[in-house]
Amino acid sequence: MERPLRSWMFVPGNRQRFLDKVYELESPPDAVFFDLEDGVVPEEKPAARELVAEVLRRCAPGPLRTVRVNAVGTDWFREDMEAILVPGLECICVSKVESARDVQTAAAALERFDPGGAVRIVAAIESAASLLRAPEIAAAHPRVLAIMFGAEDYALDLGLGTKREAEASELIYARSALVVAAAAARVVSVDGVFPDLEDPEGLLADILQARRLGFGGKSTFNPRQIDLINEQFSPTLDELEYARRVADAFNEATSRGDASVAVGGQLVDRPIVLRAQRLLELADKLSSRAGRRP
Repeated sequence: MERPLRSWMFVPGNRQRFLDKVYELESPPDAVFFDLEDGVVPEEKPAARELVAEVLRRCAPGPLRTVRVNAVGTDWFREDMEAILVPGLECICVSKVESARDVQTAAAALERFDPGGAVRIVAAIESAASLLRAPEIAAAHPRVLAIMFGAEDYALDLGLGTKREAEASELIYARSALVVAAAAARVVSVDGVFPDLEDPEGLLADILQARRLGFGGKSTFNPRQIDLINEQFSPTLDELEYARRVADAFNEATSRGDASVAVGGQLVDRPIVLRAQRLLELADKLSSRAGRRP
């Protein structure tokens, strides 16, 4: 899927004004989760399904249109899928995935509606058991676009404290393991939300750590966090300048028959060049996307 996927925003499916507001934001997320799971109390799920299906049918191009459905094996999952398989659906997020079989069940449910495979799947990793199976979950089906870290449910499963401390060092292993699983399967890795809306410094530290760990994007519940997420998951001018220097120097070196070259005192070989090229390609995508906006 050739589009930037830095920011993913949850929107409760039972709140019409929130569903409408996504397409009115001056700085929209790259992807949206229309939520039918934890963001909606059980008695409001039927109404939420109808609202989300209607939004999908009439929404204009914009953020990747994803619906977070309830866990496979629940009656809610079946009812969610029956309601939201409508024109406009681009992706589903399957919550509380525990095994590759859960992903395959979701893919089978999509098959009758979308036999061509255009509708993708985000698998949410939210427990210790699912983290251990993350590599097989990420590689379970060609429809898998991303795996996402459900930090709060994972912390609940481990019995961690209610409040995060510092840069949530207790989650570093889980976040790194998820990134490695995603990279091995060549899918996107999405970090969990930062829950404190009144702690901008903590948010920045959390985003920076996510990017350093290798995540491709981050989820959020609040539009106030989108700009910072997009900014930090986009290449900086300094990064782009260095990437261009690396690419240019390596091209010159290979034309001389050399397999490596020094740039600013650092030895540069093919893996570093490929990382530089990947950064430049992302910048081109972001530039093209900005150019298409009215």
